[in-house]
Amino acid sequence: MRTVGVEEELLLVDPETGEPRALSAAVLARAAQDDADQDVFEKELHEQMLEFATHPQSSMEALHAEIVRCRKEAARHAGEIGCTVAALATSPLPVSPAVGLNRRYQWMADQYGIATREQLVLGCHVHVAVESDEEGVAVIDRLRPWLPVLRALSANSPFWQGKDTGYSSYRSRVWLRWPSAGPTEIFGSAERYHRLIADMVATGALLDEGMIYFDARVSPRYPTVELRVADVCLHSETPVLIAALVRGLVETAAREWREGREPADHSVSLLRLADWQAARSGLTGELLHPATMRRMPAESVVRALLEHVEEALDGTGDLNRVRVGCEELLRDGNGARVQRELMERTGSLRDVVTECVRHTQG
Repeated sequence: MRTVGVEEELLLVDPETGEPRALSAAVLARAAQDDADQDVFEKELHEQMLEFATHPQSSMEALHAEIVRCRKEAARHAGEIGCTVAALATSPLPVSPAVGLNRRYQWMADQYGIATREQLVLGCHVHVAVESDEEGVAVIDRLRPWLPVLRALSANSPFWQGKDTGYSSYRSRVWLRWPSAGPTEIFGSAERYHRLIADMVATGALLDEGMIYFDARVSPRYPTVELRVADVCLHSETPVLIAALVRGLVETAAREWREGREPADHSVSLLRLADWQAARSGLTGELLHPATMRRMPAESVVRALLEHVEEALDGTGDLNRVRVGCEELLRDGNGARVQRELMERTGSLRDVVTECVRHTQG
């Protein structure tokens, strides 16, 4: 069974006002005092962010338990220096992001200007083990059309600088300001994949391979395929649902490759439109069907995803969990819908943030 790991980025906020706090260095210093947390929490681009990474897991139950534990530990460390954490993919309240002081982040600030300074967006990255780079690239080629559905399921960023953006995942629109971000063409082989990356780095527009921000990539650090489309999700169950779906997509794509089935040849232009539609409407409207690239109700497209990965999910024992999780999201809404409902009920973005703090640790 393929192992799965998750990286989550959390927003550091004031527990009273809900405003982002640039305290990641202090939180990391506090976490470093606990030996058990030394390899869990990491710095990120902005001082208002805190990242953690789970260990590779085979069981979704174990993955969920680790995510819950890491969120609670992050909240505990943050609380000891006067802030807390919220699983929000953008700050609902106005914020002036503070770029970290290390050499890499300062290079990015110099190179990309305002695009770096405004990149206070928080994601959830999913790693799934693959046997080789060749398998990994074959998987990336075959799961491209399904990534916007994951975007819609995870959407959790409707507000930006104190205003409703009209998007379910505005984080994804900000993320696309990076020159290497977004969907990719069909590579066909690991050799072509790595040649393109080498050519991109050689332009000098990117610092190194770590700045390849494709929606799906072969991880430069681990023997995994890494999917980077998901917003950080409000409730701890949702990243587990996304992880199970990603593992199902990876396994399904690997089987198709071994059977000699060619990937769908949708252009990058169509994939960008599908991704825009998912970011715009989330689960509340229509999505582009991955096979036809035509609009259909979001519920129908989510069910198409379930059908596509059903055999793989059944093989890992995740089918019922994923079915139930998708039904709950379709019924109760993703993080974007929850945030908007909170805003409608309270009339206060401050209350939205403080209530989302509670959801993050629930």
